[in-house]
Amino acid sequence: MFESQITDDLRLHLLNDSCVPDYVRLVRENFDYLVQWLDWPRFCVTSEDFSKFVIDSVESYRAGNSMNCAIRYKGALAGVAGFNKIDRKLRRVEIGFWIGAGFQGNGIVNEICRFLTSYTFETLQLDVVQISVAEENVRSRAVCERLGMKLEGIISNEERIGDNVLNHAVYSLRRKRT
Repeated sequence: MFESQITDDLRLHLLNDSCVPDYVRLVRENFDYLVQWLDWPRFCVTSEDFSKFVIDSVESYRAGNSMNCAIRYKGALAGVAGFNKIDRKLRRVEIGFWIGAGFQGNGIVNEICRFLTSYTFETLQLDVVQISVAEENVRSRAVCERLGMKLEGIISNEERIGDNVLNHAVYSLRRKRT
């Protein structure tokens, strides 16, 4: 199973059953913040819901289709990040992430995304990293820009979050060929 120590304070590991209680607590504490940008917190609320998500995530990882990881910051569950989709045919991954509001401002998402980008190019030997974020999500867009990603474009009416329909800004970074 996948696990990596990113910095002294920051660790990434595959989601597992031990994450479920902390995951439920973190989402409850950050519900109002998360539902601005994500639809799933409205439907994934119980320990059973999260346990099913963990099982599905592990199966998808074993099949080579995705990699959903817990972000641990100083030992605490801070959020989730990884590859929402691994597409070997198109030689690209789609990175997804969310982090609790109390953990923001520590450079956690930047470090995680840098690691995942390197992992894509060096370990998976794929060519493109893509991140799709809500057009109005300034903080997530800033992560993409700090990574040196190129804005590929804006997709209109890409996702419904509650009563809101969001446009997505799609960013990508290509592996440099030597």
